[in-house]
Amino acid sequence: MAEVVINALIEGGKATTGPPFGPALGPLGVNIAGIIKEINDKTKDFEGIKIPVKVAVNPQDKSYHVEIGTPPTSALILRELGLQKGAKAKDEVAGNITIEQVKKVAKMKSESMYGNTFKDKVLQVLGTCKSMNITCEGMNANEAIQKIKSGELKIE
Repeated sequence: MAEVVINALIEGGKATTGPPFGPALGPLGVNIAGIIKEINDKTKDFEGIKIPVKVAVNPQDKSYHVEIGTPPTSALILRELGLQKGAKAKDEVAGNITIEQVKKVAKMKSESMYGNTFKDKVLQVLGTCKSMNITCEGMNANEAIQKIKSGELKIE
């Protein structure tokens, strides 16, 4: 029998033995509570945000693995700022993020981001801030990017 895969979108840290996982996993005879605990442990940093989760089960030996996707960078930025959405107009500033918050988002997204260094990943987060009209440390995102590239603003 082939591996059984269950995909779901759940709120970080709030998976339960109810739907969608409980009813799907029950007939497979696996440790549902253990799987739910693993999902919640892996998603607790994304509380309040819906996360894609994939559980693959081998019905013969009851082994499983859990894969956690990551929310969009923009969703993590909005959560850091306590906002519902970015700016509506091009000249409107949606919010101001600190460099520490940018680093936190870059760490959360690290595995799914391109870039060889942590600095590259921070620059990517700032690029998203730019498109959302969110300033960083009171300056527009382009200024922050230039200061990081010139070494004026240290990241590592």
